[in-house]
Amino acid sequence: MTSITAIFFDLDGTLVDSSIGIHNAFTYTFKELGVPSPDAKTIRGFMGPPLESSFATCLSKDQISEAVQIYRSYYKAKGIYEAQLFPQIIDLLEELSSSYPLYITTTKNTSTAQDMAKNLEIHHFFDGIYGSSPEAPHKADVIHQALQTHQLAPEQAIIIGDT
Repeated sequence: MTSITAIFFDLDGTLVDSSIGIHNAFTYTFKELGVPSPDAKTIRGFMGPPLESSFATCLSKDQISEAVQIYRSYYKAKGIYEAQLFPQIIDLLEELSSSYPLYITTTKNTSTAQDMAKNLEIHHFFDGIYGSSPEAPHKADVIHQALQTHQLAPEQAIIIGDT
C-alpha cells in the first residue's frame, strides 16, 4: 500500500470563500458587455468550471474571449481582495505543512491564484501553486501537471476540495 506523501488543495470553496469577488466580477463583465446579468443562482453555478465554459452558457461565441478578458482584469484588480479564508484554515495549514508538502490546484489562472494566496498570507505554506492555462485548462490537467512536476504518482497524493 502506498502512503500519502503530498496534499493538494482546491482554492475556491475549500481554503477561501471567494464568492463575493467572483459574483462581482461576473456582474461587472455582463454590464461591460451590455447584456443582462444572470441571476445569483446561475452565477453561483459558474464558480468552479473554466470561465469559457461558464460564459458559453449565456453569451454568443464571439463574446466569450472578450468576457474572459474583462472578467480576469476586474478579478485581478478587485475580486481577489474580496476573498476571505474559511475559519481555522491557518491552523490547518500550519499543522499539515509540518508533515506534508502542500500544493494548491485550481481552475483559476496561476498568477491570480498566487496573488490571492499572497494577499491572504498563506502562500508560504505551499510548495507549489498551480492554476489553469492554455496547456492545462481543466482541473484534472492542472492536477496532472502538479503531479508530474513533483514526480508524484496519483496514489501518493490526496486532493481536498469542495467538488
